Amino acid sequence: MNWYLKALKQYADFSGRARRTEYWMFLLFNMIFAVFAMILDNMLGLTAGELPYGVFYFLYALAVLIPGLAAAVRRLHDVGKSGWMILIAIIPLIGAIWLIVLMVTDSYPGENQYGQYPKEVTF
Repeated sequence: MNWYLKALKQYADFSGRARRTEYWMFLLFNMIFAVFAMILDNMLGLTAGELPYGVFYFLYALAVLIPGLAAAVRRLHDVGKSGWMILIAIIPLIGAIWLIVLMVTDSYPGENQYGQYPKEVTF
């Protein structure tokens, strides 16, 4: 949960680096909260027509859009890639697969142009 809160505290910080743990724990808790918002929408009857999500899901998705992009960009910085590399996901299938490969790749050791080695820095 600390990793999720750390990513939220760095709301629009697109500089620096993010460890794999930070990114994937943010993604895990993000998915858990999104499913919870969908369940809440369904229980309260706030779904958008026949869709399984509604008001709470849309508000949550909007609230974590920027922190999610910032965490992904910092993760790409950690492997030595530019944040613009996130746009590779636009390429059907191959782009998404390559982006996942980059996200699971271990950190670039030592300091790089994006900052200090995050495994040496404690928060």
